[in-house]
Amino acid sequence: MRSAWAGRVRRPNPEAGRPTWAAGEGPPRRPPVPGSLRGARGARGARPPPPCWGPGSGVSAPDSAAGPLAMSLPGAVGGATWRCPGRLFACHFSHAARRGERPGGGELSRLLLDDLAPTSRSSGGLELLFGLSPCLLALRAARRRVARLLLQAGRSGLQGERAELLREAEARDIPVLRPRRRKLDALCRHQVHQGVCMEVSPLKPRPWTEVEEARPGDDPRRLWLVLERLQDPRNLGAVLRSAHFLGVDKVITSGRNSCPLTPVVSKASAGAMEVMDVFSTEDLAGFLQAKARQGWLVAGTVACPRPEMSPSSEIPITSCLEFLWDQPTLLVLGNEGSGLSQAVQASCQLLLTILPGRQLPPELESLNVSVAAGILLHSICCQRKDFPMGRKREHLLQDPREPSATSEGPGLAQHPGLSSGSE
Repeated sequence: MRSAWAGRVRRPNPEAGRPTWAAGEGPPRRPPVPGSLRGARGARGARPPPPCWGPGSGVSAPDSAAGPLAMSLPGAVGGATWRCPGRLFACHFSHAARRGERPGGGELSRLLLDDLAPTSRSSGGLELLFGLSPCLLALRAARRRVARLLLQAGRSGLQGERAELLREAEARDIPVLRPRRRKLDALCRHQVHQGVCMEVSPLKPRPWTEVEEARPGDDPRRLWLVLERLQDPRNLGAVLRSAHFLGVDKVITSGRNSCPLTPVVSKASAGAMEVMDVFSTEDLAGFLQAKARQGWLVAGTVACPRPEMSPSSEIPITSCLEFLWDQPTLLVLGNEGSGLSQAVQASCQLLLTILPGRQLPPELESLNVSVAAGILLHSICCQRKDFPMGRKREHLLQDPREPSATSEGPGLAQHPGLSSGSE
């Protein structure tokens, strides 16, 4: 059988730009195949791999594979890697790559900052704080390390608290980026960020051993809030917001099975988490017993017992409206589902409850822990002498245009939902 390559003569090929094979010469021999790449039938029975055509292989392709496209491909790809069975051929990148520069660096430098991939926060131990109040209060408190501030682009000027946030960041040489709304939504996982985010270091509770002892001139009626195994971040944030608003001095959390101080907690607290003193202890029952020996009153909380239920413990239960606050007090709130553990409840000297206003079915006989915390804290804190409850009701209802004859200083503005009483 006559060879397919017979009859050819050596002559220039105007298309491929290289000589072809002479008559009877045929294509070059295939490169040897390493033994590790031979088939399972062994070197003798294995089918040889197809020829590998590529730059740097030293093997020229026949006319069917050669042509303008095949000849121009290596120069077009520049930094391509060619792989065939048994061999790996790599071409160097451009001269910039050999100099150690990043390929495409000029093009990347011209992209917008929000088009680039976000920096990895997990590697640097950072988290994304979102919301106007949390970011502003975190900057003021200066408890966190701030990597950069992200303000939503497209807003017509920064005013009010956003302008103050920008000034605070510039004063501390914090990088400020202006990503688009869609980028912020993706970074915050579609949380309500109000166009403000900040990459910060995490905030952790301090050990309770760092709590400062009372000084002789301090108010003897101190109130600390103790939280055992609160797990919902929004519940924890709402509790911290109420505690800060009503004047709680310290917050103690259990170290086990408790929600950490996450950005979701900070957002739910409207930034109160950034400025409050939050401590933690691994032995909550031991902490309560130690404070009781120092003269503190440990008051736990329970749901309102039904009439047919007999008391399960010897600890007295009283309504929060009848509680008299006359000594340093620890108010203890339990888990959202199970309440106080047996060890913690046994360490309490008193149990407070909230009486309902009607007969309730068993499914509705309890309150959300954040709502219960607000009611309990208000019933206790309103007993302070400086708490704004001594003003008479008519001061809230009088016309704000008329000066108050009995109050000192400016009168309170009228609430928009209350009438002036003139009708």
